[in-house]
Amino acid sequence: MIKVMVIDDSMAVRRGFAKLISKMVGVELIAEASNPIDAFEEFKKVGLPDLFILDIEMPKMDGITFLRKISEQKPIPVIICSTLVAEGSDAAIDALRYGAVDIIEKPKVNLESFFSDYQEELSEKIKSAIGAHVKVIKTINQPLITNVKDINSLSPSKKIVAIGSSTGGVQALETIVLGLKPHHAGIVVTQHMPQGFTASFAKRLNQIAPYCYVKEAQNDDIINDGQMLIAPGGIHMEVYKIGNVYKVHLRDFPKVNSHKPSVSVLFKSVAKTALANAQGYILTGMGSDGATGLQMMHAAGAKTFGESAKSAVVYGMPRVAYEMGAVDEELEIGQIAQHINKI
Repeated sequence: MIKVMVIDDSMAVRRGFAKLISKMVGVELIAEASNPIDAFEEFKKVGLPDLFILDIEMPKMDGITFLRKISEQKPIPVIICSTLVAEGSDAAIDALRYGAVDIIEKPKVNLESFFSDYQEELSEKIKSAIGAHVKVIKTINQPLITNVKDINSLSPSKKIVAIGSSTGGVQALETIVLGLKPHHAGIVVTQHMPQGFTASFAKRLNQIAPYCYVKEAQNDDIINDGQMLIAPGGIHMEVYKIGNVYKVHLRDFPKVNSHKPSVSVLFKSVAKTALANAQGYILTGMGSDGATGLQMMHAAGAKTFGESAKSAVVYGMPRVAYEMGAVDEELEIGQIAQHINKI
């Protein structure tokens, strides 16, 4: 039996998750607490769970401090459920960097309908998080990059890199940007994230990347060497070409593979536009989003790669792509920046 503990100062949230978990086979709620200090007392009675569902803002101790303390004792999968997600807060990003494997945007009102309307999605997130390989980035307090990147010197890319990721992708993308060399091929990224969160994430990546200029994509942005464009949460991103210049187009249409933005939407546009002038990488994440798109890239002549089970936090999306024959080669996350630098 998989053991779950919910730590949230909202009784409505704790009751909502308790009801949801009671319907899941093989999963049980062993304890709940309104704050981390009380949670430590619960550990003495029931032991540590297999999964935490954790708020960020709470009395007595905030969720980030708790996450840091517990990760030092024993890495345990954590899902962050917070209203701060909608604001794209640095605290939410830090939670993911400290080892949280997923994040849920908690509404400020209508909690009952939230648990009812998103029951299936929440259940899938819990199931996926339970099987995640928790990895804590130790460099969270590293100094931010102080050199000024000359964005005016960027030139349009002749070859482009497309990356798709979901659960665990925050850590994976951080690893990649830290290893990129100057003037690398232009990169477009779809990371499953809630609306309002990707701008803050892109800003954080840009602050730690030594040579890569990272920004949340805007409509008609040019894909330049030395740059990474991240699809905004809540809207799809596609690549198109005008003359010899690759650009991105933001399009508002329904979810694809239950996601918006969708990795497959990005990959399919790259397959049609860049053909063999592209490389595709499908990284950690649950589900199958991106697999059919990567297969199209592969068929169009692009080189395609998947993150290996050895390094993936959740070996879901890359596994599906690999089993479909869409992946030329599997790589550990630490190898991907080296590949990109050689393009």
